[in-house]
Amino acid sequence: MVQAAIKRVFTNLQGDKVIWMITLFLALLSILAVFSATTTLAVKSGGYGVMLRHLLYMSMGIGAMYYIHRKNFKYFSKLSVLLIFVAVGLLVVTMLFGSSLNSAERWIRIPGLGITFQTSDFAKIVLIVFVARYLNLKRDSLDDFNKTILPLLGVIGLICGLILPSNFSTAAMLGLVCFLMMYIGGVPGRHLFKIIALGVGLIAIIILIGEFAPKGTLKRYETWKNRIFSKVDADSEGNYQANLAKYAIHEGGIIPKGPGTSTTRNFMPHPYSDMVYAFIIEEYGAILGGAGLLLLYVILFFRTIRFASKCPKHFGRLTAIGLALLLVVQAFINMGVSVSLFPTTGQPLPLISLGGTSTVFTCITIGIILSISRSVFNPEAFANPDDQKAELELKEEEEQSRALAL
Repeated sequence: MVQAAIKRVFTNLQGDKVIWMITLFLALLSILAVFSATTTLAVKSGGYGVMLRHLLYMSMGIGAMYYIHRKNFKYFSKLSVLLIFVAVGLLVVTMLFGSSLNSAERWIRIPGLGITFQTSDFAKIVLIVFVARYLNLKRDSLDDFNKTILPLLGVIGLICGLILPSNFSTAAMLGLVCFLMMYIGGVPGRHLFKIIALGVGLIAIIILIGEFAPKGTLKRYETWKNRIFSKVDADSEGNYQANLAKYAIHEGGIIPKGPGTSTTRNFMPHPYSDMVYAFIIEEYGAILGGAGLLLLYVILFFRTIRFASKCPKHFGRLTAIGLALLLVVQAFINMGVSVSLFPTTGQPLPLISLGGTSTVFTCITIGIILSISRSVFNPEAFANPDDQKAELELKEEEEQSRALAL
C-alpha cells in the first residue's frame, strides 16, 4: 500500500524530471549535512530540536513545491501585482518593528506561532515574478526609457532600498538579477548603460553618506566596510570564520571521508549555514562535495534555460530564468565566501543550509520553475478549463498593453 502511494506521488511529479532529481538530492544532502554539523550543538543543548525543526521546514517546503508545481504559472502573473504591495508593507514593518540580529532588522515574528520569517525572502520571489510580468506586457515599448524603464526601476529600487539597510548583499544580488532580466527581456543596450551609471552613482552616494554623515545614519555601513577590508587583510579578526572555512576545506582533501567525520564543526561558527559548503567539502571531499555540488547548481540553471527557450509564453521564459538566476547567484556567493573569493555576506546555500522559512521560500521558487517547465514537458496539463481561462486572461492583458503602447 505504501509502495503504491509512493508510485502515485512520483507519477504526479510533472515538469523537468532532472530538476526534480537535483532538488530531492540537495534536500537529502542538506538533511545529512545539517544533522552532522549540528551534532555538537545538540550535545550542548541536550537534544536534536534544531535538526527536527530543519526536517519540519524541509517537509513543508517540499510539500509547498509539489503543490505549486501543479498550478498554471500564468496565475502567478496577476498575483504578483497584489503581492508586490504586500512585500513593500512587510519590508516596512520589518524595518520599523523587526527582530534584530547583529544590528540588522531582518525578521518579523508571526504572533501566536513563535515563527519568524525573513521578509526579504518573500520579496525576492515576488519582485522577480513582477519584473517578468512587466517586461512581458511592455515588451513593445522598451525603447522608451522615461515611460517604461523608469517606472520599473522605481519598483526595483523601492524593494531593494527597503532591504538594503539590514541586508546589503541581498539587495545587491536582487538588483543584479533584475538587471540581467532586463537584458534578457530585451531592454536596449543604451538604457542598460544608463542603469549601470545610476547604480554606480547610488553606490557612491552610499559611501559618501557612510563616511561623512553623522555616525549611525547607515547602521550597517561599518559592518559592510569591515567585511571588505577584512577580506584584504587575511589576519584580521573579521576573517576568523573564513580562515576556519579554509582549514575545513584543507582537512577535507580530495577523497570523501563520509558523513560525521568533520572536526571543524566543534569550533567553526555556523558550519550548518554560512559555511556549509566548506563543511560539505570537509566530509565529502573536493571532487564529490565541492565540484559535485557546484555542478548540480550549474545543471539546474542550464536545464532551466533549456526548457525556458521552448516555453510558449514570454512571461514564463523570463520568470523561470530570473528565478533560476536568483538561486544560482546566491549559491555562487555562498560558495565564494567559503573559499574566500568574496567577503562574508551571510547568504545561505539554497536548499542546503540550515534554515526555517528561507528553506520554504527556496522550495516555492523551485516550485514555480517546475510549474513553468510543465508547459514544455506536460502541455496536456494545461488543457483544463481553469488553465485555459488563465491563458486567455493573460493574452487579453498582453493585447491591451500593446494597444496602450501604440
